[in-house]
Amino acid sequence: MRLRGLACAAAGLSLLLAAGCTGGADEAARPTASASASPRTTSAAPTPSPSPVDPVSIQSLIRREHSGSGLRLGTVLARTAAYTSYAVTYESDGLTISGLLNIPAGQGPFPALVLAHGYIDPAVYTTGRGLAREQDLLAHEGYVVLHTDYRNHARSDDDPDNDVNLRLGYTSDVIGAVLALRGSGRPEIDEDRIGLLGRSMGGGVVYNTLVVAPGLVDAAVVFAPVSGRPQDNLERFQRGEGDPIAAEIDAAHGTPEENPRFWRNVSPLTFAHRATEPLLIHHGTADDTCPLAWSKRTVAAFEAAGKDVELRQYRGEGHTFGPRWPDSMEATTAFFERHLR
Repeated sequence: MRLRGLACAAAGLSLLLAAGCTGGADEAARPTASASASPRTTSAAPTPSPSPVDPVSIQSLIRREHSGSGLRLGTVLARTAAYTSYAVTYESDGLTISGLLNIPAGQGPFPALVLAHGYIDPAVYTTGRGLAREQDLLAHEGYVVLHTDYRNHARSDDDPDNDVNLRLGYTSDVIGAVLALRGSGRPEIDEDRIGLLGRSMGGGVVYNTLVVAPGLVDAAVVFAPVSGRPQDNLERFQRGEGDPIAAEIDAAHGTPEENPRFWRNVSPLTFAHRATEPLLIHHGTADDTCPLAWSKRTVAAFEAAGKDVELRQYRGEGHTFGPRWPDSMEATTAFFERHLR
């Protein structure tokens, strides 16, 4: 696919370190059939209640009825010949989440993409920060682009437990973003053609979304993603950097050695069998933030579950992608062209 917007893409922003929210494989995670009453009995047996699950888990996200609505366009942030960029808010599971929305010029409806950014300290984060190159290029290519800020970022509502709960709330925010687009009623948005794109920590959020809400979107792309095993991310980004949140996580949930079941059940790899959408992963061989081995392990887990997954490796590229970024975006737009057009 010809990249109409490549020449107009903004210079790449360097992403800060990714942080973890994902990890393993647990047979107990698969749904079990409910017991049924014997036909010989004269009275109906009581319907068994769903087995309890940890509220901080992928299972809990699966069982939750997610909501997303009230997409509201605010201030115009930029206006070009190709698109108009707005500050927006939407509602997600009872929270107001802010973000940035690019709407292409011309006659819609256009396919839409929800973008999930990598880790940036919320204290310095501003709306739309982290994926500026991608926002611009994809809007030039004719996609409505909703870049979610996540909870605790920019003008979004606060969730004080989000960090200690491995930032699983970001998954709800991405699901809510898709639902808000789909229910917006805006004529520019084709609600039947929606995809996901995530970078670094946002890649882990995309993994979670695919297994929590299969069928929600049509396809997903991730760049330089974090590990699908949350203990890897905890060890590298929190414990390895002396972040005090690591001790809080240990106290709340137990270490991976003390409570392996918890750590399996917050991992998208445990639930790879639930994913239904094609997934494309881009990863540089010189990435010293999120090692390439993490993506290889994720691909192995999805392939073992019989899923449509592809890993593209870029020799010499680091975490933020430089010289090979145009190549990676050409592959990305071709991928979305196949699955969303």
